[in-house]
Amino acid sequence: MNEHLESLTDKQASILVQFRQNVCDLLKHHHNDNFLLRWLRATKFDVKQSEALLRTHLKWREENNIDSLFTEYQPPEVMTKYCPGSFYGQDKEGSIIWIDPVGDIDIHGLLMSAKREGFVKYMIWNMEKSCQLFEVYSKEQDRRVDQVIMIYDLENLGLRHLWKPGIQAFSEVVQIFEEHYSDTIKTIYILNAPKIFSVIFNVLKRFLREETVGKIKFLGANYKEVLLQQIDSDQLPAHWGGTCVDPDGNPRCPSKICPGGMVPKYYYLHNIAVDLSGFSEVIIPRGSSFQLDFVINDVGSALRWQFKTEGFDIRFGIFRRTKDVRQKLRDMEPIVNSKRVKCQLFLEEGSVHCTQIGTYILRFDNAYSLVRSKKLYYLIEVLRPDEQVIPLLDNQEIGH
Repeated sequence: MNEHLESLTDKQASILVQFRQNVCDLLKHHHNDNFLLRWLRATKFDVKQSEALLRTHLKWREENNIDSLFTEYQPPEVMTKYCPGSFYGQDKEGSIIWIDPVGDIDIHGLLMSAKREGFVKYMIWNMEKSCQLFEVYSKEQDRRVDQVIMIYDLENLGLRHLWKPGIQAFSEVVQIFEEHYSDTIKTIYILNAPKIFSVIFNVLKRFLREETVGKIKFLGANYKEVLLQQIDSDQLPAHWGGTCVDPDGNPRCPSKICPGGMVPKYYYLHNIAVDLSGFSEVIIPRGSSFQLDFVINDVGSALRWQFKTEGFDIRFGIFRRTKDVRQKLRDMEPIVNSKRVKCQLFLEEGSVHCTQIGTYILRFDNAYSLVRSKKLYYLIEVLRPDEQVIPLLDNQEIGH
């Protein structure tokens, strides 16, 4: 649904008048009919729901000083240099384009450098920037521009992106977008999605409305051809099928689209506290070990871990039983080779993609310590894929 003022039916125009009257106590001079129409479109012209959404939105803006972002907020250098994605060009109907090589994001480095709240604030700043571009382009081009095409390239997305604090930060951003900006989405294109993305998408989709999910298109190897059906070649970098390149010939146009990349550790903050709420704890006696068994019934699941000790290191490894009986460690398949981890200094985090079903053993070994017991805090999760969510094909476009 993409109604504009000039295309409203008589009934819709009447609903718009009623909506304005209902929320007149909230409105400021810049809240024009196009602004109100956003909220009506989001609810398919349900006045009561639109009013509830708008009141919640304006309260959120006030509580978070959103209106002052462009005057009082200076994005941290680490975010502008290493958080991938930028606005670039417009499609054939005028919608602005967001291109994001999100597979190259170092979410761990960004959160270690700007904290979770800094990452979320920067993403809100970009959402507000899209609304600012709507007004600028609408005036310059004498047409209504009020939607975004989002292109997310997942090349290089891997297990490191299953880091729990990173997933939580993305989930918060998705939730904010859905509650306050989702009506601006035209289409979301997903490129180069690896199988592990099924796990990540299962977490994020719980925050998405059905209408938003319906706008997501997973493209196969012919994604350049598909994008050019909607976007002129001079509005798209050559790497994604267009003709635009940087002055030095780079087809990704990194001078205009932030490519992401690993965050140098000199940006890291040193006062980030480790939150161990929700963790289990156990004392592992000297000369002993502690293990956790997880039965994986779905190929493609991910096993994710976080753990920390007090004062001293611990040996950690993951193994899979090759038979449906108890086995000695030497007879099991090593998944993550056992090694000593200095998790007394930092929270140890990681994940593994389970390509086979079976029982996976997470083993914390203190057998090498003859004098010290170890206090261990741990949080282990199994993230299951949903085969119905992303039916990945090798050379086919999905959802077009």
